[in-house]
Amino acid sequence: MRKHLFLVLLVLFYIVFAEVVQQGKRFGVITLPLGRVEVQKAGGAQWRKVGVNQPVYVNDVIRTRAKSRAEISLTGGGKMRIGEKSELVLNRAEIMGMQKDFDANLKKGKVWVSAKAGFGEKKNVAVRTPTAVAAIRGTKYRAEAGEEESSVLVYQGEVEVNRPENLKKMRKDALEKKQQEGGPPKFRLGPVQEIQAPTQVAGPYEVSLEDWISLVEGMQINLRADGKYHMFEFDKEADAQSDWVKWNEELDAE
Repeated sequence: MRKHLFLVLLVLFYIVFAEVVQQGKRFGVITLPLGRVEVQKAGGAQWRKVGVNQPVYVNDVIRTRAKSRAEISLTGGGKMRIGEKSELVLNRAEIMGMQKDFDANLKKGKVWVSAKAGFGEKKNVAVRTPTAVAAIRGTKYRAEAGEEESSVLVYQGEVEVNRPENLKKMRKDALEKKQQEGGPPKFRLGPVQEIQAPTQVAGPYEVSLEDWISLVEGMQINLRADGKYHMFEFDKEADAQSDWVKWNEELDAE
């Protein structure tokens, strides 16, 4: 009983310690604020309108009003763009040589990620929504967040998707195992076991997502709060008519 309590306390300690270490790290710079874009500094309560080339840091929160958008140039390269009526929490930015890891929480709205990895570089940009976690290594995708359902669409490369509660349990189990073995814990967002080849679900929302699943270019997944999902190939021609998609593709082409 005491050993179990000790492990639980140790897990909580490392979680708090990791948050403290991340505090104050630069996540990127807001290079393109359009309309009413606001930031709430870490630990603060006030919302302030952002300006061009304003730095943003880990634990800051960015939100956009109606008919507003924002582009964040990530530290070390890559872009993250936020659509209107969205709210994004900047959770983590870890830059160590050629390894670059970013983690953000999309509480509502939509986000576009364009983060191609350079030669020899390892880049992971993860976005969490209320029902899904999307993790990439050098690719392009977009996500939309809703309380009951979220979606992820892949434009280039490969995206690994899971449920937030599954990821939380995986990381907790991995940390406890590491503590039993000895040595400092190593956090990683990627899959802890081999990912099966991507397949299309037979029918909408017939299967619950219990592990990491891999999406390739042209695939979309809709994941509900109950864990059930629908994965399919989206209509690229129809998708390309979206003003949000056009805007992002044009910026990526510059």
